[in-house]
Amino acid sequence: QVQLVESGGGLVQAGGSLRLSCAASGRTFSFYAMGWFRQAPGKEREFVAAISWSGVSTYYADSYYADSVKGRFTISRDNTKNTVYLQMNSLKPEDTAVYYCAARYVSGSYSKANLYDYWGQGTQVTVSS
Repeated sequence: QVQLVESGGGLVQAGGSLRLSCAASGRTFSFYAMGWFRQAPGKEREFVAAISWSGVSTYYADSYYADSVKGRFTISRDNTKNTVYLQMNSLKPEDTAVYYCAARYVSGSYSKANLYDYWGQGTQVTVSS
């Protein structure tokens, strides 16, 4: 069984920064990728960022971003700690949402939520104007 536990959410003013962490346990060695999604009140869950999981070198990891966060958010991983991070800079009020960590075993589009096998409980990020 796989468990994903997010942390690092909170309240921040517009222009500020937060760093989310997602610690994975269980059968992590065969992950294909991990990602972050978010869901704002009254809206559908949307893709934020994803990173390939395999390979020792994190420098060459493939990463993908939604257009709305490119240049502001950075996803990274530490395989030794089974943890993926989301560094969020220049936060905007429209970034307010519950952020979910997800993991998958299969290849395919990184942005499709239905291809992810496991999900965390979510962590709230609130950006005030």
